[in-house]
Amino acid sequence: MSIRTIRVEKIGGTSMTKFDDILKNVILKDKSDVTDRIIVVSAYGGITNELLEHKKSDKPGVYTIFAQQKNFRPSLEELKKKLFEINHGFKNIKLDVELANQFIEEKINKASDYLSSMEDVLASGYLKLTDILLAARELLASIGESHSAFNSCEILKANGYKSLCVDLSGWGDHRNLTINERVKDCFKDIKYSENIIFATGYTKGVEGIMREFDRGYSEVTFSKIAVEVKAKEAIIHKEYHLCSADPNIVGKDVVSPVGKTNYDVADQLADVGMEAIHPKAAKPLERDGIQLRVRNAFEPDHEGTLITKDYICPYQKTEIIAGSNEVYAVEVHDAGMVGEVGFDLNIMQIFAKYGISYIGKSTNANSICIVTSVINDDLIKELSDKYEVVTAEPLAMVCAIGSNIAKPGVLAKAAGALADAKVNIVAIMQTTRQTNMQFVIQRESFNIAIKALHKALCE
Repeated sequence: MSIRTIRVEKIGGTSMTKFDDILKNVILKDKSDVTDRIIVVSAYGGITNELLEHKKSDKPGVYTIFAQQKNFRPSLEELKKKLFEINHGFKNIKLDVELANQFIEEKINKASDYLSSMEDVLASGYLKLTDILLAARELLASIGESHSAFNSCEILKANGYKSLCVDLSGWGDHRNLTINERVKDCFKDIKYSENIIFATGYTKGVEGIMREFDRGYSEVTFSKIAVEVKAKEAIIHKEYHLCSADPNIVGKDVVSPVGKTNYDVADQLADVGMEAIHPKAAKPLERDGIQLRVRNAFEPDHEGTLITKDYICPYQKTEIIAGSNEVYAVEVHDAGMVGEVGFDLNIMQIFAKYGISYIGKSTNANSICIVTSVINDDLIKELSDKYEVVTAEPLAMVCAIGSNIAKPGVLAKAAGALADAKVNIVAIMQTTRQTNMQFVIQRESFNIAIKALHKALCE
């Protein structure tokens, strides 16, 4: 068996914007240990929003404007100016600003040409709008990571280190490679012991990385690279620790970083939107036996959270209180349900038709309650046409999660803490595996419930 030596690391967009700190805290923290590393970079903070769409607002990005078949060119030009400003901000750490500006200007101009050609094809009526839009989305997404990877490599070179940029975005490469084939091809002849490697978080492939993973694509690239090079360890550098609860709710002085946990716990977190790692990026690491470490990029001396496949806390402990205050409970009540084989299958087929998954489900003799993070009026109408009573209520969900919480009294203690805090429990969900106790509550009680559960179970 070959000895694993390479570490694959990922740096998020907000951290990349503070690249002078990243240089000091992450990349060059130990100057005697800078090689045998692949650093996968996201686009600078906010840039993917500008390229595609803003995730938390209605402000359109270049892609949205193009999809609406409006003039995208002014927005693309404004984006170029913003990228020039980012370049200028790294002049103090020796980025060759003129070279960086030339690189990104060529990318933006080429993207504009491609999008103009797509407009012409759309006008011809020979191709479906959805096919063109998917291609445009892939094209635009790739620009942000190409920019940040190029800059990172040039900064390291200017500071006296041998560095190599692996651009997986496939610009100028017209081969019909899958994502896995491109990763394999790009990393096959690299001398890891001689260079600090920077790789783009976006990977071009015939199947389209955004078609399946959308905005989680950079973590998927990170995972695929780690598996391909048989990494010793995969490390994600974030702007915060993976903590026992959200410090903005519970308080920074109250929460504590999670030292160790397992991939099952990471999946539970992702299910309610608190991602340590995208679940589809975690699976290949877990299957390949690669441990994942989540670190705070701005506390470089802290070891962070180590996530492995088989870890079980040696004593009963609730590791994390998490949840979402934006869920919906869809309840189907029908007297014909009792004893009817496959009744819930018919319901779930309707959910599948609208592309809606669930994060919790509970049943009794004649009711099924399905908790989901999205809702669809057409879904509710179709359910209502088929079943006696269908309700959809906006609610919240809080979860007590841990690798070792399968002990008597934990559920009672959690429910008691919520009752003491005057939080009404609408529904409870827990499987026999007992890694996640889920409580559905009213939205206005979300913060109170998080604090109550953390105080009772974690402090």
